[in-house]
Amino acid sequence: MFYEIHYSHFVENQNARNAKIRHTERNRTIEDLLAGKKTCPEETIYQFGTLDEHASVEDLVLVVTEFIAEFHERFGAHVHLLDWALHLDESTPHIHERHVFDCENKYGEMAPQQEKALEALGFELPDPDKPLSRRNNRKITFDAACRKMLFEIAKRHGLELEEEAEYGNRKYLEKQDFILAKQKEQLAIQQSKLDELTLKVSDMETLIDEVSAAAYVKAVEVVTDVVRTETRKEDMRMIEDTKKWVLSPERKAPQSTREYAAHRLDTVLDKFLKTMQTTATRLQEKLLKPEVRQKGKEQVKEKARDSVLQLLNRLQAEQTQWKPGEPHLAENSKSRFQ
Repeated sequence: MFYEIHYSHFVENQNARNAKIRHTERNRTIEDLLAGKKTCPEETIYQFGTLDEHASVEDLVLVVTEFIAEFHERFGAHVHLLDWALHLDESTPHIHERHVFDCENKYGEMAPQQEKALEALGFELPDPDKPLSRRNNRKITFDAACRKMLFEIAKRHGLELEEEAEYGNRKYLEKQDFILAKQKEQLAIQQSKLDELTLKVSDMETLIDEVSAAAYVKAVEVVTDVVRTETRKEDMRMIEDTKKWVLSPERKAPQSTREYAAHRLDTVLDKFLKTMQTTATRLQEKLLKPEVRQKGKEQVKEKARDSVLQLLNRLQAEQTQWKPGEPHLAENSKSRFQ
């Protein structure tokens, strides 16, 4: 839609000029501009961290949205933001943002053209004494300015950053590391643990097999009751505490971001409770099978009780380990400036 509104006049006039000199094979459409290497929108990916360690969604959105606002204020005359999207369905939270460069051509028409747009914004070549080239263009200068602006915004929010970037015949943006140390930054750590905890529920299938081999009627009552209550008590508390932390007015993230994170936690809690209930029901059904119950009564009796208690203590000990620890993040930011 942006291309049609702003560049249709340029396309129509250029096609008319092509027809006038009998070179209609050069004609282009808006779709051609969107697909063209030099005229298509440019995409930037903002990602703070890696699969193992990454910034919270709160910090990612806070820094990037402020960056986008300042980006528009400084460069909006010739660089236009088209859209941006937060991705939470992959391993590491990240934001995709698209923009286009444009300026007037010699006919007074607004057209997508990167180098001319950056020149109009006052950007110089990295080496003014050398001609324009793939390794000496205003986009390199522009990227450096954007990177500096992004780092300054992050620092205003108390984030410690470490940067290393290289150009020329060396690897472009070989390394961009974000090292962040910020108190109470538990959301990212706890979300990872909650994801693992959801998967951990599948281990209850092992509980079914182990207990059914040495159980009797009383053991069924003990195990199913404890599975439904004790083994999930600490995890439920952790999820609720995390939700309260996210929704606290002390958090600096926008209200919509905090409400979205809280909704995600509610989804995890609901899934966890449903899975635990299903597992407990399946456990009880299997333990109450006549052959299992009879074998438990006749062969194990008191030993079965001890076996169940030992197994239950082990599960409770494992659950205790999921308490959130003190936050400590070492972030790595990898933004692509094409």
